[in-house]
Amino acid sequence: MNKFEKKIRETVRKYGMLAPEDAILIGLSGGADSVSLLKALAGFLREDLGLALHAIYIDHGLRPGETPGEIEFARQVCEAHGVGFHTEKIDVLGYAEKERLGKQEAARALRYETYENYAVRLGAGKIALGHTADDQVETFFMRLLRGSGAKGLRGIPPVRRTKGKKTIIRPLIETSRSEIEEFLAGSSTGFVQDPTNLKNDYERNRIRHNLLPVLRQFNPNLTETILRTTRILAEEDRYFESTVLKALMRLMRAKKDEEAELYLVPLESMEIALLRRTLRMVLELVKGLRGLDFMHIEDIIGLIKQGSPGDRLNLPHGIRAVKKYSTLLITSRPPVEIGTYGLACPGSVTIPETGAVISAGIFEKPEVPGIADGKRRVVLDAEKAGLSLAVRGRRDGDFFHPLGFRGRKKLQDLFVDEKIPRDERGGVPIVLTSGGDIAWVAGLRGDDRFKPGPETKKFLVLEIHSR
Repeated sequence: MNKFEKKIRETVRKYGMLAPEDAILIGLSGGADSVSLLKALAGFLREDLGLALHAIYIDHGLRPGETPGEIEFARQVCEAHGVGFHTEKIDVLGYAEKERLGKQEAARALRYETYENYAVRLGAGKIALGHTADDQVETFFMRLLRGSGAKGLRGIPPVRRTKGKKTIIRPLIETSRSEIEEFLAGSSTGFVQDPTNLKNDYERNRIRHNLLPVLRQFNPNLTETILRTTRILAEEDRYFESTVLKALMRLMRAKKDEEAELYLVPLESMEIALLRRTLRMVLELVKGLRGLDFMHIEDIIGLIKQGSPGDRLNLPHGIRAVKKYSTLLITSRPPVEIGTYGLACPGSVTIPETGAVISAGIFEKPEVPGIADGKRRVVLDAEKAGLSLAVRGRRDGDFFHPLGFRGRKKLQDLFVDEKIPRDERGGVPIVLTSGGDIAWVAGLRGDDRFKPGPETKKFLVLEIHSR
């Protein structure tokens, strides 16, 4: 048994990567790492376990000059080793623009999505990728230089489950690139060299070519040291993850594709270490909140600990963190601003920005059905208000005369009193009389000038129904 085979067998056993008769999809680029992975799986591992193997080459559309040759090489390797071959092209640049991602991040997201789709199509339960010990070390320093916490520094997991319940395995994760090249040098199978790996255009390459050679002058066993560190961090992180998940179940008020709302009372008293991990988990779970880094999480912590109700942070990718009176809202949804719409009496209008419906009815008796609390339903004098109403959002300088309140009041002050966050005020419907005065701040308060009196003959009943 050569050194390469021994290292792979140890890694597969340590992390429980394979079982007899597993069906596996291999990510094959044609480079040394993926070729050696295929040879290991199609050689001694398949012989031991009776594995069913397929491989896929993913064309990222970024190197049209080299890609056809790499595809043909990958096809020949698969044919020589009795492995089913597949290829798929992805639109990295289009996806990056659509999802507001960097090119490398977009490529990774699409690549993993393609792996999972093909695994489903081929009936493969596992996806084998050729990440090596050197990739682990480079990833560690990339994240360290960006200021990642312990979660980021644990590096690339040897085994992980996907959202689609497939298992990603990395049998080479504890094998160095030099060991791989030594193994291939004694083999009849060659490999292709990605020319971008030789350039310093990417951060990973600069770390590989410039930083790591210097660090190895101080520690010749740098790879083993970093691998040991990532293993320790991964073990500790698994413990903290379970603690954070339990905390998050108590904290989450609401979660949608583009936002999450958390209760402030537990957040404000949490220890920083737990709070930081909780926020990171939220950003990972909510699709529309991805793309924030460590420093943005620190800013959100500052908002939670020192901010006042109504304070907010404007973060990258259109994301906002808003400290409300009892909750923290993190959202990528633009603030709602209601347009202007007519409301006939009797009749109703649907506000497209929020989906709320405001209805108007006319009654000739004071015994109006239902309870008029002034919030969801209000009763006014129809002759004073008029029958040609309008609904719009707030405007600077708006004022009205709240029911039960002497004199006029700025709408801005009402919002403050009612603890309506700034980002939500543009979505509050304002019902105007025929003369253009505010008759009702829907959901909050009616106007005292248009309340019914002993002389009222027709009663205007306004109601708001939520979507």
